[in-house]
Amino acid sequence: MSTPCPAVVVVGAGVIGLTTALVAARAGHKVTVVAANRPEETVSSVAAAIWAPYHAEPATWIGPWAATTFEVLAGLAATVPEAGVQMREGIVVHRAGTAPLRWAATVAGNRPARADEVPEGAAGGTVCTVPIATMSIYLPWLQQQCTSLGVKWAWRLVQSLAEAADQDAVVVLATGLQSHGLHSDDGLYPVRGQVARIGNASIEQWIIDDANPAGSTYVIPRANEIICGGTAEIGATSLLPDRETEHRIMDSAVRLFPGLAEGTFLGSRVGLRPGRHLIRLELRDEEERSVIHSYGHGGSGVTVSWGVAYATLDLIGKAASSSQQRTVTRPH
Repeated sequence: MSTPCPAVVVVGAGVIGLTTALVAARAGHKVTVVAANRPEETVSSVAAAIWAPYHAEPATWIGPWAATTFEVLAGLAATVPEAGVQMREGIVVHRAGTAPLRWAATVAGNRPARADEVPEGAAGGTVCTVPIATMSIYLPWLQQQCTSLGVKWAWRLVQSLAEAADQDAVVVLATGLQSHGLHSDDGLYPVRGQVARIGNASIEQWIIDDANPAGSTYVIPRANEIICGGTAEIGATSLLPDRETEHRIMDSAVRLFPGLAEGTFLGSRVGLRPGRHLIRLELRDEEERSVIHSYGHGGSGVTVSWGVAYATLDLIGKAASSSQQRTVTRPH
């Protein structure tokens, strides 16, 4: 007996939800995305969106998922310019007395930075080339790809599984922090991130200076702007930009790239990353439905998105098999 191809309802329209919907639709599933917030209103739209594993565990999952995502994004950068993904070289700075970020050494073609490539006072750095997505282009591209495959959209708030889908559909909860009662998880917490946006500045390389004495600093050039950051305030919930933080971010960024001072300040944005001690990707039977929990990706949503989507597709297949087995064995 062949395994059925169940309908899939994805709750959430951030980068995890959209990528999961696209992968499921490509596999032949009838997919509906249900979300209170459109993609441009999600925390994904605020992300610097550089491929860089950050604030997410476990490493045994992050590594393979990130590798899968790197391959897909690099392919888009090479062949689908309208997706808004570019490959850019940059530097991960190392500071004395702090543990270096390990992921840079996993990127093919990485090399030690020369002394003239790192900021004054830095112990060294690693140069590598990674994908960067311009989210104002990439999120609409994902959405358009979904639509072209027949994905349906329902822009509404749901607060129960019964509101989300009927019992025959597999429900994927890609809700980030916005659970709205769909799951109860005391381990989920906000990680507030604030970034500044700069236009009309010519910078090609990115830099991540996580242990900068003035505070964690990064400068990420994208197709139409430069993103400067940043913060990782665990437990903070304000979505209003903090002016003191804004000044600190810009002062640190300008020290790294003085040319930023000649650019146009486009404003600050704030997003609440969905933090969790471990990412949750789990298939469960709840309320007589197959439910896949997919959240807690921290600051690595873009970085692991395609790997998570393919892992979720495997769980959708398991859900279909379980449903078929229940149907076969159910007494008449």
